[in-house]
Amino acid sequence: MANNRVYEVMYIAEPDSKEDVITKLNEEIIKLVEGEGGTIVKTDDMGKRPLAYRIKKFTEGYYYLFEIEGSGREIAEVERRMRVNDKIIRYLTVRVDEERKTALKVEAKRNSGKKEISDDGVNGDEEE
Repeated sequence: MANNRVYEVMYIAEPDSKEDVITKLNEEIIKLVEGEGGTIVKTDDMGKRPLAYRIKKFTEGYYYLFEIEGSGREIAEVERRMRVNDKIIRYLTVRVDEERKTALKVEAKRNSGKKEISDDGVNGDEEE
């Protein structure tokens, strides 16, 4: 589909959550995204980390990141399920396709502005 976008969805689970509960939660998210027609591009288990500030009396949590490509319907459903799940203390969804386009444009502009320099330090486009 041409209108697919890329999203990063990160959630923080309670630190006292058992590993099998988190695995089951991740499998549910993957199944939900694929069922709605999206694809999981990347997953990253960041492990147990300290929180920047206390959330619901917790000072640390399990961080998990998904990179999802889809239309947006699957993201809305994933967020709805995270909102009602007691084990998830915080989640965040960011659309990254626009940021990547901007970064690629900046990088291309930066590279096009550079002149080729030969090994002797003289510009390659000048003739002797």
